[in-house]
Amino acid sequence: MANETIKPYETKMKKSYNNLLDEYTSIRAGRANPHVLDQLRVDYYGAPTAIQQVANVSVPEARMIMIQPWEASMVKAIEKAIMTSDIGINPTNDGKCIRLVFPELTEERRKDLAKDVKKKGEAAKVAVRNIRRDANDALKKMGKGGDVSEDEIKDLEEQVQKLTDKFIAEIDGAIAEKTKEIMTV
Repeated sequence: MANETIKPYETKMKKSYNNLLDEYTSIRAGRANPHVLDQLRVDYYGAPTAIQQVANVSVPEARMIMIQPWEASMVKAIEKAIMTSDIGINPTNDGKCIRLVFPELTEERRKDLAKDVKKKGEAAKVAVRNIRRDANDALKKMGKGGDVSEDEIKDLEEQVQKLTDKFIAEIDGAIAEKTKEIMTV
């Protein structure tokens, strides 16, 4: 019974952690990472479509992304989507493909990105702690209902705390790893 009671909260904590990792993939760290394009949508015959679904995205060099649309008519639409996004890179196109060249990050920009990484990590920790609070509130209600003994409630609360500690540690690890990636010249 103990594990089944806590399972939904563990799932929510895992989602918070995975959401943080997804956010981190969109932060560019001076190297070309095709995931910076994941959030971009391009108008494909009236439907907003992911760039990866209308073009071949590759990384031929450490600081360059090359986008080769399957249809030549898509070059302008993809270029426009990149220019209006907040990626901060101007695309160059030769009529057949688009190149995104990532400039080397300045020390100041690296520090700003590191702060952003830390802020997103803290938000994820807050989300995990809120899930812990919700779980503890639900457990207290169960205890007041008389369905479960006080000892069982204490055990469940300890398990919730262990889950919280585990995910907080994973988030701290992700923050440290992404910060190190950004600060590496």
